[in-house]
Amino acid sequence: MYLKSHLSWNVVIHAENLDAKGLMLQKAIIIRLLDDFAAKKATKALGYYLAVTTLDKVGEGKVRENTGDVLFPVEFNCISFKIFRGEILEGVVHKILKHGVFLRCGPIEHIYLSHQKMSDYRYVPGENPIFMNDKMSKIEKETVVRFIVIGEKYVEAEKEFQAVVSLEGDYLGPVSQNSV
Repeated sequence: MYLKSHLSWNVVIHAENLDAKGLMLQKAIIIRLLDDFAAKKATKALGYYLAVTTLDKVGEGKVRENTGDVLFPVEFNCISFKIFRGEILEGVVHKILKHGVFLRCGPIEHIYLSHQKMSDYRYVPGENPIFMNDKMSKIEKETVVRFIVIGEKYVEAEKEFQAVVSLEGDYLGPVSQNSV
């Protein structure tokens, strides 16, 4: 779920942002690192980048000949979020279709729970469709659902993860119905 990682990246500071005062340079390096970190969004290996926790080392800058920009090697720690097959998580239902529901879990927007993987539940159509079982347990929009991950995939073009999940197992299913 949450991973703590130590990374080494290169940060490029544009020539116009360079200043003789060391504090302004350090500030520019940190701001650029945070901007690059946010823009990268996610990787297949580490999942979604959430936060830089510490900046451990800023190496010696190297001037790029053509532009005058300076490249600084930096080492830092960060926290990321990644789902794994077999992991049990909770997500919030945001879309209900005849053949299943889509959930959100942390930064992951595309988690699909097929009607085939919630065998006790049947689809109830209407203006606000739901899935309901014989014990009157409902899965509707904004319901928190505990599930097990049966497959995940990283889509490089969107820098996003997608997952297929199931309710087949003990203590899986709706946890609460949030009032909207």
